[in-house]
Amino acid sequence: MNLKAKIVSDMTASMKAKDAERTSTLRMVKAAIMHREKEGAGELTDDDVLKLLRSQVKQRRDSIEQYKQAGRQDLVDKETAEIAVIELYLPQAASAAEIEQAVTAAIAETGATSMKDMGAVMKSTMTKLTGKNADGRAVSEAVKNRLAG
Repeated sequence: MNLKAKIVSDMTASMKAKDAERTSTLRMVKAAIMHREKEGAGELTDDDVLKLLRSQVKQRRDSIEQYKQAGRQDLVDKETAEIAVIELYLPQAASAAEIEQAVTAAIAETGATSMKDMGAVMKSTMTKLTGKNADGRAVSEAVKNRLAG
């Protein structure tokens, strides 16, 4: 069963179980998948669905920051719950040690010595972490820390 079918199946199961929060989140994910398919991408592969899920998580993390600044804890909690549901469909996140190891290898590979080389190091690091569900923000921080000294 592909990822899209699993999401639809799980959405149906959550509807039957009357799990409103999970159903709502999975409906939003399904709608995003269908929207992407209608944009002309055609039937999405599992890799495409994973990219879309990562994008959904990133959007929610950005929303959480704004809700925290606005003092809206109720919305922070809602977005956090949605992230938890979406992350069930993503591969296990890369650990800090895996990110550090990939950054070290990328710096050695690119010969980076300063912040000017950050783009090349980021690209190489993200390539090394393909399939590990690495948070771009965490990778960026690790690269900055290593290149800054």
